[in-house]
Amino acid sequence: MFGQTNEAAAAGANELIKDTTTEGFREDVLAESMRQPVLVDFWAPWCEPCKQMTPVIEKAVKGASGKVKLAKMNIDEHPQIAGQLGIKSIPAVIAFQNGRPVDGFVGAMPESQIKNFIERIVGPVEGEMDSVLASAEAAAEEGQYEDAAEIFSAVLQEDPAHVAAAAGLAQALIHLGRAADAKNVLESLPPESAKDPKVQAAQASVELAMQAADLGEVGEFERKLAANPDDHDARFDLAVALNARGERETAADALLSIIKKQKDWQDGKARQQLLQFFEAWGPMDPETINARRKLSTLLFS
Repeated sequence: MFGQTNEAAAAGANELIKDTTTEGFREDVLAESMRQPVLVDFWAPWCEPCKQMTPVIEKAVKGASGKVKLAKMNIDEHPQIAGQLGIKSIPAVIAFQNGRPVDGFVGAMPESQIKNFIERIVGPVEGEMDSVLASAEAAAEEGQYEDAAEIFSAVLQEDPAHVAAAAGLAQALIHLGRAADAKNVLESLPPESAKDPKVQAAQASVELAMQAADLGEVGEFERKLAANPDDHDARFDLAVALNARGERETAADALLSIIKKQKDWQDGKARQQLLQFFEAWGPMDPETINARRKLSTLLFS
């Protein structure tokens, strides 16, 4: 998929990331930084934020197209260098270039900020992985979910904790009628990934798909509504079923109809369901924007 075998990819990653010592610091960091920037991650086994940041910074370095390397130093075993640099709190990351420290930060940071930190030193780092993800997302947008799922899966073979790939695969699997498999993909991610907007959207889509799977056919709810237009339960179930079929506007309108007639029906159940639709669809989806505007009109007019 990426022009190299898994073994070659692993070897490349090992060359980019290594543990260093006081004795090896001169060669691993100072000398190496004469050729390309080297980040030094100062950590300790007892430091929980260090454990959280390790996979994040390693992923960022792997995604930097070989423009930067990472040396990890356990300050419990090798305190001298950290002391010389005046480091009093960890995790701490110092960037070395041309044999000298040039930038750094203290404390755990999200992946986006670490990427920005790296780009501040080496410039844009968009690599092959980015173009592969873009092709998978394009396939999904065109409704080619089998192809999208295959590409996202290939990315996850390279990087099992890749949040965007996992979220993309989950969404593709949902469209393929494999909500249970999508749920398993999301559950395999590290706990901190749950805060990622793409993961949250995929999780909402999984819940909606599984919710719809327990319902009957759309025609059943339409017949109930024909007999009783005020049957909010039938209209609510119809909205969930329509959303599962991709009929977003009609699904949203069904819930908005309930809200218009009875805003506080079952403690605002219709509004809560509509908000879950928005989360699954994404904030910039045209139907989210359209339905959110209609909801605001109902609630605040």
